[in-house]
Amino acid sequence: MNVTDHLIVALIGLGSGMFGGMLGVGGSVVMIPAMTLIFGPAQQLYQGAAMIMNFFVSLPAAVQHRRRHAILSSIVRVTIPTSIIGVLAGVWLSSGQWFHGDNEVYLSRVFGGFLFYVAAYNIYRLLGHTLLPDVDEAAAAQLPRWKIASLVGLPTGFIGGLLGVGGGIVAGPMQQLVLRIPLNRAIANSAVTIVPLSIIGAVYKNIANARAGISLTETLLVAGFLVPTAMVGGYLGARFTHVMPRRLLRVAFTGLMLYAAIALIRR
Repeated sequence: MNVTDHLIVALIGLGSGMFGGMLGVGGSVVMIPAMTLIFGPAQQLYQGAAMIMNFFVSLPAAVQHRRRHAILSSIVRVTIPTSIIGVLAGVWLSSGQWFHGDNEVYLSRVFGGFLFYVAAYNIYRLLGHTLLPDVDEAAAAQLPRWKIASLVGLPTGFIGGLLGVGGGIVAGPMQQLVLRIPLNRAIANSAVTIVPLSIIGAVYKNIANARAGISLTETLLVAGFLVPTAMVGGYLGARFTHVMPRRLLRVAFTGLMLYAAIALIRR
């Protein structure tokens, strides 16, 4: 990479962090398509770097949400351990022979299909006008643990491990649809869940990549240019979550996801 490429990667980190912090998604759902479209296919490498970046995006975001008292501890106590089980299964699957070498294109196409889901969900939220009532800690404690574990925690980790995303893009919608958690609290819970999830996912993914011949040095180099600006973006994005209108943000985010999905599937 030359100096211009490094600058582009840093800007991708900033944008990824902003979206990740605002939506509680870790940022890699923006970073991986952007890197693929600009620098070409290297899905396994990008996923390894993205999982490292997710930690540094979600940590400052989680701090901001904690200061706002938006986190429901009775939910994250279930989502964290179950998502860790899910991420180990997802990374194992993504690192298998089905998605390496020439077959790596199939992982990109799976990712593209996933982005269609992300876009569809955001369109659904744009067209809807129902605001969920707030849920306090006492109400959250009454929610069935099996439902939180099986419908939020496990799929969050599995999709995160399979595609290298933070998992919040699953955790956020599922909390709203299944648990009836309002958006700001769902985002906060997602950010907290991603912190330990991303550490374990990053270690496992990059060990698997190294065994498959993907340079850890190159992964760390990419992550090194992403992380500083992604941290700034994540911090600012988490603050914006609680103060800015979300409709315009959803429109821009949905357009980006649709464009990236089409480009990845057409590879």
